[in-house]
Amino acid sequence: MPRWLDSLPSLVFPLGCPGFLLDFISCPVIKGFTSAAAIIIGFGQIKNLLGLQHISRQFFLQVYYTFRNIGETRVGDAVLGLVCMVLLLVLKLMRDHVPPVHPEMPTGVRLSHGLVWTATTARNALVVSFAALVAYSFQVTGYQPFVLTGKTPEGLPDAHIPPFSVTTANGTISFTEMVQGMGAGLAVVPLMGLLESIAVAKSFASQNNYRIDANQELLAIGLTNILGSLFSSYPVTGSFGRTAVNAQSGVCTPAGGLMTGALVLLSLDYLTSLFYYIPKSALAAVIIMAVVPLFDTKIVGTLWRVKRLDLLPLCVTFLLCFWEVQYGILAGTLVSMLVLLHSVARPKIQVSEGPMLVLQPASGLHFPAIETLREALLSRALETSPPRSAALDCTHICSIDYTVVLGLGELLEDFHKRGATLALIGLQVPVLRVLLSADLKGVLYFCTLEEAEKYLKQEPGTQPYNGSEDSVPEHKIALLKA
Repeated sequence: MPRWLDSLPSLVFPLGCPGFLLDFISCPVIKGFTSAAAIIIGFGQIKNLLGLQHISRQFFLQVYYTFRNIGETRVGDAVLGLVCMVLLLVLKLMRDHVPPVHPEMPTGVRLSHGLVWTATTARNALVVSFAALVAYSFQVTGYQPFVLTGKTPEGLPDAHIPPFSVTTANGTISFTEMVQGMGAGLAVVPLMGLLESIAVAKSFASQNNYRIDANQELLAIGLTNILGSLFSSYPVTGSFGRTAVNAQSGVCTPAGGLMTGALVLLSLDYLTSLFYYIPKSALAAVIIMAVVPLFDTKIVGTLWRVKRLDLLPLCVTFLLCFWEVQYGILAGTLVSMLVLLHSVARPKIQVSEGPMLVLQPASGLHFPAIETLREALLSRALETSPPRSAALDCTHICSIDYTVVLGLGELLEDFHKRGATLALIGLQVPVLRVLLSADLKGVLYFCTLEEAEKYLKQEPGTQPYNGSEDSVPEHKIALLKA
């Protein structure tokens, strides 16, 4: 089956799935994913750092076989890898502690500062080049103690329209049959890739203080995969390791992608012969030093102080990412949504005692919360002896749905049967508009609690606006017609 077929839904998703859905990937999920990915990617490079061969790519098997085969470590690779890590660390510390340039500094000092800044910023390229020269020097002497990258094919594959059918020994597989063969994977695989890409983007955005446009990210991924299919490329999403290397190299804008792409194209045409001598241990050192700072050691303590419930999606994401990164992100997102839905379904209700029982939901009122509100009113107002009248303070309620309207209608009937009154106060215009459209019977609306209390005392001059637009105050009428 052609690889390009996997990339089709990546373009469809940005057009059919609004990017706001990916806003449900919360910060604890991002932090759990980032920390787990740093461990997975960093440990995944240990085999290259030590020169070990035939190590599984699955994380738990990778850990097992790495420690099992630790005795097969190649001394040359281990020494070169550790030297490269030390050099990278020293260059990074130099960059962090270089004093700022002042206009009054001598020209020679400013020039030296620029050279140091350039060297420390390009430390990854310098270290890899240094390792390649060392490997080439050994190659000249006829002895090679390192595992090298090896031969890299030159150039790009020829551009051509992807095939819409495949001929095999058993016949021809049509486009429709290929789509049917993929089944649910046609949607699940791109969705997992998109989740991982947005998680990578959000993790680096939070660390470097910039914002991302999810719709723009999805569109870019879709177009990249469509164009890549013309060159027989693998389906691509965001890469955590390469993004980490970019960030450590000082890349700050999307122009870095243009520079990287141009350098890759030039390298594939003119420099592939030089790639042969790059030791894998040097590349492993670069990746390890790039991802280590991404492991957040303070997030657990921060969440413990701020909101301990957020530790749940963090831990779920972190642990499941060791099984499959995509499943970890998806599971953490689902847990975050369940936590969010729980707060919607069980809103906190503030109860005030006085001449009239007042219940004030602390947040919006939607259909999962109507039973919680009903139980609170029944237990505190109607199940007492004698039944009490109550007021529902709707100050914090900005919208309601049809299920809430039906629930309020049933509550009004219950209060009427028990000879008590349920009044609504502090209605916002959107909520009032819905209630007027529903034409509930026996509902009483008041602007303030004082008006409701006066009405219950049957004081003259106080009238509720009771379900018809004629009884609504003039300022509310103006807003309703706006």
